[in-house]
Amino acid sequence: MRPWRLVYLNEYDGRWNMAIDEAMLILRARNRIPNTLRLYVFKPSAVTVGYFQSPMEEVNIDYCKKRRIAIVRRITGGGAVYHDERGEVTYAIVVDERDAPKDIIESYRFFCGGLVEALKVLGLAAEFRPINDILISGRKVSGSAQTRRRGAILQHGTLMYDTDISVLAVVLKVVPEKLKDKGASKLEERVITVSKALGRKVGRDEVVKAMIKGFSKALSVDFEEGELTREELELAEKLVREKYSLDKWNFMV
Repeated sequence: MRPWRLVYLNEYDGRWNMAIDEAMLILRARNRIPNTLRLYVFKPSAVTVGYFQSPMEEVNIDYCKKRRIAIVRRITGGGAVYHDERGEVTYAIVVDERDAPKDIIESYRFFCGGLVEALKVLGLAAEFRPINDILISGRKVSGSAQTRRRGAILQHGTLMYDTDISVLAVVLKVVPEKLKDKGASKLEERVITVSKALGRKVGRDEVVKAMIKGFSKALSVDFEEGELTREELELAEKLVREKYSLDKWNFMV
């Protein structure tokens, strides 16, 4: 298999990050870009909601407005996510669907293996929990979401290395019944960060290096560092302007 392109470490706001991921998917489907792993940060912090979700039901809108935390809808499913600019790295993978398992759960297992291996590099034992979670000692440290389009796959997800859980607990509307289903009475018992699990402060650079090593091992690929192409950026700019900046998309109003 040819080396994959590695694009890191991007810093964009929520609109741009989601637009870039969609642009990558579109252009991979057109065979205009190679299989790619992109590592990035939401700057400033933001919330993304799954394609099928209602922000009003999932997110504390008033709190986000006061703190100027943007809310952006993804083209992938899954739940609402708080992206802490100082405590989380997000990954996006776009590939030809022939380079991944056809079965949805097995494809999640395949891609999420990169995070399991990354955590192993950092000294932590983690497990993939279907359909799309990574757990450390039963507590969630990562979630992912996926979509497929015209022969290409986009999967993106988080790795919370030092996310402020107290802010996360306010930003997202946590349903007590859902926590009980997971055997927890409060959010702090359901989620964990890499720093908390290790008992020491973990930096972003350390996490990024571990993620690159982890994905390389799990996916059995070599990476060649590259940049987003002009075509990707131009398409992303169009998507920001015509889609991701609009309440019609983000709030479905």
